[in-house]
Amino acid sequence: MIDRALADSFQTIGADYDRYRPGFPDAAADLILPERVGAVLDLGAGTGKFTELLIGRATSVQAVEPSEPMLDVLRAKLVDVTAHLGTAESIPLSDASVDAVTVAQAFHWFEREAACAEIARILTPGGVLGLVWNHSDPACTWDRAAHRIAHPAVGADDQTTGSAVEDLPGFEFDSRAVIAWSENISRDDYLRRWGTISSVLVADRRSKTEMLAAIETVLDDAPETSGRAELVLPQLTEVYRYRRTA
Repeated sequence: MIDRALADSFQTIGADYDRYRPGFPDAAADLILPERVGAVLDLGAGTGKFTELLIGRATSVQAVEPSEPMLDVLRAKLVDVTAHLGTAESIPLSDASVDAVTVAQAFHWFEREAACAEIARILTPGGVLGLVWNHSDPACTWDRAAHRIAHPAVGADDQTTGSAVEDLPGFEFDSRAVIAWSENISRDDYLRRWGTISSVLVADRRSKTEMLAAIETVLDDAPETSGRAELVLPQLTEVYRYRRTA
């Protein structure tokens, strides 16, 4: 079941999310759209971090996002993208109007049955659905320790990709891939990034302060990060590709 308080926490942020959250590797978009298509929708587009990779891979790019603050950022930086306020369960597009739908870092927030029905409705026959998640590298012990502090629901393994299964209703599973890459990020920006995580956004002031202080302690103690203003953060990007069934 979707935790609505956590899901709705993103209604309150825009610029900070865009500044501090990681982007996505080009290879993720290449896996979903190896060839140019006519029309593509980025669903749950946020501030456009994945949307921007779709420009040039489709004749027209649209975005749907339920958060006005995030849409404001997307519209300001991606002026050639047609942006709509809307949800995955009620997509404001007509039937069979796009050749591909991408969902980056958002599918786990959707009501799966309703969202899959809507995505299938707007896709052309045989259209592509791509689901994308960034998550931490289990080999990076200091980042995993930070996850356990600020995002305890993740636990030992990221659970967000559990919503991506081979039998999505209305879709045929095509492929799954994991892309390993690394990000250079300042210590300050790494700490501020945690302030954009749903579990921190909904926390009370005391809990938030305690979580961020505990993450600072992790950075102070880990040999890879102790005393360093600039960090090298390993990332894994998981990509699932599906096709709409007839």
